[in-house]
Amino acid sequence: MTLVNRLVILLLLAMLSACGTAYVPPAEPSLYRNLAQPGAELDAAAAASMISGYRRNSGLPAVSLDPALMRLARAQAEAMAARDKLDHNVTRSFVARLTASGYDAKRAAENIGAGYHTLAEAFSGWRDSRPHRSNMLLAGATRMGIAAVYAPHSKYKVFWALVLAEPEGNQAEAGPQARR
Repeated sequence: MTLVNRLVILLLLAMLSACGTAYVPPAEPSLYRNLAQPGAELDAAAAASMISGYRRNSGLPAVSLDPALMRLARAQAEAMAARDKLDHNVTRSFVARLTASGYDAKRAAENIGAGYHTLAEAFSGWRDSRPHRSNMLLAGATRMGIAAVYAPHSKYKVFWALVLAEPEGNQAEAGPQARR
């Protein structure tokens, strides 16, 4: 066998082995992950990044995840899912829940939602609603918590809660100013 034939055979074998490798498609971005299924988890860091980018485009500071606000959002989303009811006051008012949590906020806002199956859908729904958009653009907010809870027996399938807050800087001021 000549050198040229050997090179051709090696080239063909290399090409064939390349065909045998499994193609792994790129992972779907977490903002499009379907949360209307058991075990699906919200990517809270992606949510903070998305909301921060939106806020920066409006000249506002970015927000970072806050464990206390994450718990507050989770409790609200779970309460709505358990009762199959979209309501800021499903257990008690936002101000009462914020105060009871011990979170010291100068100002805070809450968005809720139901029926959005992805983070992208929830964000778009809130962005396209004047009061929800206003909450996402809360001046001074630097902290947030977000939760999405799957409710298999609900027509909505997923309940959402987003809490944004400006931590209290001056302890002398009275109570939080809250919006919902």
